Amino acid sequence: GGAYYLISRSLGPEFGGSIGLIFAFANAVAVAMYVVGFAETVVDLLKESDALMVDVTNDIRIVGCITVVLLLGISLAGMEWEAKAQVLLLVILLVAIGNFFVGSVIPTNEEKKARGFYNYDGSIFAENFGPDFRDGEGFFSVFAIFFPAATGILAGANISGDLEDPQAAIPKGTMLAIFITTITYLAVGICVSATVVRDATGCLNDTITPGMTCNGSAACSLGYDFSSCKTEYCDFGLMNNFQVMSMVSGFGPLITAGIFSATLSSALASLVSAPKVFQALCKDNIYKALHFFAKGHGKNNEPLRGYVLTFIIAVAFILIAELNTIAPIISNFFLASYALINFSCFHASYAKSPGWRPAYKYYNMWVSLFGAMLCCGVMFVINWWAALITYAIEILLYIYVTVKKPDVNWGSSSQAITFVNALNDALVLTAVDDHVKNFRPQCIVLTGDPKTRPALFDIAHSFTKNYGLCITSKVFVGPRIQTVKEMNSSLEKNQTWLNSKKRKAFYAAVACDNFREGVRSLLQASGVGRMRPNTLVIGFKRDWRNSRPKDIENYVGVLHDSFDFEYGVVMVRISQGFDVSQVLQVQEDPNCIKCCLYSDLQLSRSTEWSPMSLFILQLHMLIITISRTPPEQIGCLSLLYICFFYIENTMKSAQSMHVGDINQRLMEASTQFKKKQGKGNIDVWWLFDDGGLTLLIPYILTTRKKWKDCKIRVFMGGKANRIDEDKAAMISLLSKFRIQFVDLYVVGDINTKPTKESWKFFEEMIEPYCLHECSKDPATADMLKKESPWKIMDAELELCKEKNRRQVRLNELLQENSRAANLIIMSLPIARKGAVSDYLYMAWLEILTKNLPPIMLVRGNHKSVLTFYS
Repeated sequence: GGAYYLISRSLGPEFGGSIGLIFAFANAVAVAMYVVGFAETVVDLLKESDALMVDVTNDIRIVGCITVVLLLGISLAGMEWEAKAQVLLLVILLVAIGNFFVGSVIPTNEEKKARGFYNYDGSIFAENFGPDFRDGEGFFSVFAIFFPAATGILAGANISGDLEDPQAAIPKGTMLAIFITTITYLAVGICVSATVVRDATGCLNDTITPGMTCNGSAACSLGYDFSSCKTEYCDFGLMNNFQVMSMVSGFGPLITAGIFSATLSSALASLVSAPKVFQALCKDNIYKALHFFAKGHGKNNEPLRGYVLTFIIAVAFILIAELNTIAPIISNFFLASYALINFSCFHASYAKSPGWRPAYKYYNMWVSLFGAMLCCGVMFVINWWAALITYAIEILLYIYVTVKKPDVNWGSSSQAITFVNALNDALVLTAVDDHVKNFRPQCIVLTGDPKTRPALFDIAHSFTKNYGLCITSKVFVGPRIQTVKEMNSSLEKNQTWLNSKKRKAFYAAVACDNFREGVRSLLQASGVGRMRPNTLVIGFKRDWRNSRPKDIENYVGVLHDSFDFEYGVVMVRISQGFDVSQVLQVQEDPNCIKCCLYSDLQLSRSTEWSPMSLFILQLHMLIITISRTPPEQIGCLSLLYICFFYIENTMKSAQSMHVGDINQRLMEASTQFKKKQGKGNIDVWWLFDDGGLTLLIPYILTTRKKWKDCKIRVFMGGKANRIDEDKAAMISLLSKFRIQFVDLYVVGDINTKPTKESWKFFEEMIEPYCLHECSKDPATADMLKKESPWKIMDAELELCKEKNRRQVRLNELLQENSRAANLIIMSLPIARKGAVSDYLYMAWLEILTKNLPPIMLVRGNHKSVLTFYS
């Protein structure tokens, strides 16, 4: 890939993709330039022999097209033939250059004198030493024409894939090529400037006769008067004769052969380089529309399609048939490429990436930067509007690649700079004290694998995206050897999933002996500096009634730990639950019986069923199990299958409960926060002053596109005899906080007793977890306390009687006022350590959130997150 590979792997696909197209195009146009140079020499020979086919311009086009076809044939034959041809052309070129220097010391004759060649003479060199630009030309316009003669320095890099040891060959070959070429160019320039005058008529009769006045030129002092060239066009001399090297040389046809060799060699190198660079660009699939040209053929993976495209571009520019028009076009493109190569070296050094270890002894990053600036400056000096067009094309291609975001990772210096900048910014933030105006929710979200609880992640992402840090996390519980291995394998997989879904979040995982210890580690160690989480987002534990006491202890303990570490807590509950891992497993493996049964059982636990309907569902599940069991594993289950077959076919209602329908409902629930919410309400039940987090989160949600049509309604508790005063005070407070709301309700009966039906339901729910020690003798009671310390004691129930009634009553009020809300946000009740047992606290949360729309229980850490000041 040559220059494209160097730039793309250093600066990334954005710069690499833009310069890759330009560099490949420049090499294709260079083919045309070299071929036109060859064709001009051939046409000059035809002109001298009076053998023109049509005219000079059309003959250049004809000869050029025929030449590029022959060169294409050599290129298509493979790199072996191209290498052999290059060696042959190099030998011819060396002989031609030697012939030129030999000819410069061979005594001249009268014919050559008339054409301006006088062998070495100090007066000629002195006259030619200064500039003499004509016809509106200047230093940089001439530089633009000569510059492409030096663009071959990347020929080795462009075919690096075909070199045996490119790391050693490219630097050595490039430096030697630059040194030898520079010496050769200087030597040729000095030789012709010391032997040939600028203007000559070519007429043998233009000698100076005795008595003629001399115009003071070098030719005049050597016996020739070419003063007529000041008023008339002359065909000879350095300024007029492009074949002056043939005249100076010892054997003119050898110079012609050398010109053929130089032009054809350079054309062949460019014809090989352009398709190789273009193929490398297309293989990286940065521009998907160009992937057609990535295909290679043969053992060397030759880019035949690229050759054809390069051929078409070359022919198009050959038809211009004017060397001085083509040369400045590619000068800009090559200069842009060289500028980025230099800048790549500087950028890699500036990023201080440990992987950047230049082996060149005399390398200096500031020389690279100077080279890049020099290239850019020369582009504008040569032709400012062409430079602007070149940069405009680069910028458009850069923007295109940036928007498309190709899925590549080349370890570019841009990534290193991003890391350095992020590190420096984080350090700057660390030196600045927190301010309430800059508070934002920065969340640890206990999702497990984020794709298994997408709804929980989506609601958290809704108020952290572009606002604050969001870390999805998983705790691996079990033996250290197994869990660490699973944890390490999950890191890249889950972060890749987040990136593929364009979620601005991170993934973190820990391995611990139990869930609480793992979350405790996350709470203490996540983040860096000011980029640290301050809010824990957790899903409601729907299966708490079927869980082990230790699991409930860990779950409630996580909430206590969060407050201890000064975190806010957000607990979210939706009717269907968050976990879709079993559904995903069914999708990946439709024959997974365990997964299907699990999905059915989850539905049976979360849905109200009549006894007959539940019986039919259980039969249906059993039949599915048997039907999906391999025949060799059925055994005695065959009889059961036959028995249930009749029931399954007669109970049509059971067929409607196919696992696919169940999974479909669960998947729909899991995506509910991805959808636009439409017009509706976010009901905020602000029951405690927790610093304002309960109000800040709904405000942030309403600034999102999906939630912008929702209006905030605020509910607060108050005294029945002070409703108007409390409402006015709250409206004033919210106005000062600049929280937009449509209604505010002061609920005066929040502390009244719940209905008998609701209270009975609560009592029945906690009954399995009550110890009832008061109804037993002291010895039995003490034994039960030791056996089941997690159970709810009578003394605790009596102590928390008012709080129990409050949670039940709140659910009634929620059912009454917020049943149709899009989302309910409510202050999270807190259980005091040692005073409220874990199961009683879970019963509070259960009764509080039962049969409601999506509900979010929020509790800040009592640090203010709202301010009167903007």
